[in-house]
Amino acid sequence: MKAFLGMGLLGSNFVRAMLQKGDAVQVWNRTDARAKAMEIFGAKAFENSYEAVQGADVIHVTLKDDATVDEVLATASKGFKPGAVIIDHTTTSVLGAVKRTADWKSRGFTYLHAPVFMGPPNALESTGFMLVSGDQSVIENHTPALAAMTGKLLNFGAEEGKAAGLKLSGNLFLLSLTAGLADSLALAKVHGISSSDLLTLFNNWNPGAGVPARLKKITEGNFNEPSWELNMARKDAGLMIDAASKAATTLTVIPAIAAVMDQWIAKGHGTDDWSVIAKDSL
Repeated sequence: MKAFLGMGLLGSNFVRAMLQKGDAVQVWNRTDARAKAMEIFGAKAFENSYEAVQGADVIHVTLKDDATVDEVLATASKGFKPGAVIIDHTTTSVLGAVKRTADWKSRGFTYLHAPVFMGPPNALESTGFMLVSGDQSVIENHTPALAAMTGKLLNFGAEEGKAAGLKLSGNLFLLSLTAGLADSLALAKVHGISSSDLLTLFNNWNPGAGVPARLKKITEGNFNEPSWELNMARKDAGLMIDAASKAATTLTVIPAIAAVMDQWIAKGHGTDDWSVIAKDSL
């Protein structure tokens, strides 16, 4: 028997996928209607979280944040089966994940943080990425079930909280990517270029494909063999900022990047590869 706490878009589709695989799932949500809506798919809904977890060997959680997870689990724990396993897919802080692992262990329960890079369609289709780290015996025991929930299960070793940190790092990149696209759209608009033309460019030239190679170059610290000199990259950033300024358009990302470039140029790295701006992050 499984329980699932949190029937948002992600959680509800996780449950639907479990039900399609023949699992019996008891569900709860703070807004009762969302839990009740899962009954048409075969789930059993409860108004109270401590009722939803009764008899469950594994309790999945997909909630908002650290505080919500702590609050919900504290209430639900009144119904925990002895030795129950809590698997939390919520994006949380590293410290929160580490603390919950220790706290629940001291109370006789297993807590495993398993955040995901998955949208609702991925949860329903069991595709995407799930991250885990921590007690390897716990992870080994639950790998088959977790792997069935996602396209790929990535195990990052025994360090508690590492999965949480990697999830936040990945989300940071996604936020930066979207902000960068917003700047690209704004600059294209300044030049009278349609968004469809920009989409055509990216459909044919995919800069995202170069991310692994770029990260490898950065982590190797190989900045003195430039593919694009910092001075030249800064020149281009200046052209972008000037064009936007003349059109009274505000760019979000590029001015901040230009400021960092100026700092590295002032330190004598103008002829290095432009990725030297990441050197202090290593």
